Amino acid sequence: MPSAERAGLRDDGPVLLEPAAVERLRTALTGTGYTVAGVRELLGPVAGAALAREQVVPALRATADGGPLAELVRLWWLQVPVECARLEPLLPVPELIAAGLLRDAGTGERSAPLVRAAVGIRPWETDAAEVYLVADLAARPGDPPPGPDHVVRAGSASAGLAALTVRTPVGRALDLGTGCGVQALQLAEHCAEVVATDSNPRALRLAELSFALSGRSGVDLRAGSLFEPVAGEEFDLIAANPPFVISPGGARLAYRENAYEGDGLIAELVRSAPRHLAPGGWCQLLANWLHVDGEDWTERVAGWATASGCDAWVVQRDVQDPAEYVELWLGDSVEPPGPERTRRYDAWLDWFERQKVAGIGYGWIVLRASGSDRPEVRVEELPQQVEQPVGRYLPELFDGFAAARALDDERLLRTALALAPGVVQEQTGPPGADDPERIVLRQTGRLGRAAQVGTVEAALAGVCDGTIPLEPLLAAIAELTGADPAEVARRTPPVLRALIADGFLTVPV
Repeated sequence: MPSAERAGLRDDGPVLLEPAAVERLRTALTGTGYTVAGVRELLGPVAGAALAREQVVPALRATADGGPLAELVRLWWLQVPVECARLEPLLPVPELIAAGLLRDAGTGERSAPLVRAAVGIRPWETDAAEVYLVADLAARPGDPPPGPDHVVRAGSASAGLAALTVRTPVGRALDLGTGCGVQALQLAEHCAEVVATDSNPRALRLAELSFALSGRSGVDLRAGSLFEPVAGEEFDLIAANPPFVISPGGARLAYRENAYEGDGLIAELVRSAPRHLAPGGWCQLLANWLHVDGEDWTERVAGWATASGCDAWVVQRDVQDPAEYVELWLGDSVEPPGPERTRRYDAWLDWFERQKVAGIGYGWIVLRASGSDRPEVRVEELPQQVEQPVGRYLPELFDGFAAARALDDERLLRTALALAPGVVQEQTGPPGADDPERIVLRQTGRLGRAAQVGTVEAALAGVCDGTIPLEPLLAAIAELTGADPAEVARRTPPVLRALIADGFLTVPV
């Protein structure tokens, strides 16, 4: 059954909900405390933790006694039938049914009419506000698989991209593939103009309702694939959570899959995005890429980034073997056990085998249109926990990459460096020994990096305060350690450039 029919939404236009009905729905959501904190308090820690595991029974028990907030949680979040009589004092029920946001769920045991949600409405916290996101209901075991135009609710990937996005106020921003509108709502808090695009008309209709319920107007919604709706335009900031799932079936589900071969969509986005970036502009996107036998994945992805002409930072957060990957996405589409699931599982693995795929990486790609004639391209793995949101300090990370690239030995020795905040020193060695066997600088925040250094670099990190150039400091350290000052001055700069690029040392402005 087409998803538009399932949800009662019309294919020929937006959700038909008059402004008065939107305002009444919004008032019910805010007035009952239907917020992230309000729902968390209502459910309690046990039911909340179970719900995070997609187990609804404890949450149903926690909301069984009724009350306005409990009824809204059961309706919009837990996806169970609710008596009309309980909802009518709160919601414009007839209008919501006519708009396809609620549907008749039959008759209860006491002949009480029941309705159930045809879409989900959930609170979401941005940096500055509580907003509401409208998306299709999450499929559960036993439900039909999602339709091709399914609009997925915001989840961990949405939160990850929002946390990665630069927070610096800018003029124009693009949310490429807006889905339910979550990134556009985040961008609107620090961008003067936001354009949100999607190739799925249903996503645009639900995003429009998300904006209305969140009290956010002025987002420019456009239909079309990739950069087609913004041809010839430039933006200061682009955020994209594209349909990056790599499968042999083409664009079967619009929210996650695409028609490109392998990881070709991500390569195309990296190549195309710079044409739409204003000078100094940023692009942040989530991505999957292939690990192919006989190839270095870092070189493949670095090739895309280098061709962009931008400064680039590619980070792999996780890698899965082909079987893990297929199981993850078969589970995402709630495909029931049986011959068809087995056939798809086998066909997917067969395709990976023919492509010589050993693994699939997941992470992010950040581009900055710095205008440099020698763009910095950095590809790395960061499996450890990092300080969130990365977007708050992302510009400083790129400044460190650029500074390390720009400082030759002579200029570096004339530069006054400072130890970055949150860096600590760890030493290991036999008790009572005069010198440690190993010295490590470790970031207690930000990216949580660790770097093994020598005695000279450790001593320098202890005295760098941004006021004295390196050359006299190194000379003093050489004298104290009995080293040759000229040799120290020759050997140390490459190590210091790496520490600057990794964020242990900074170049004060």
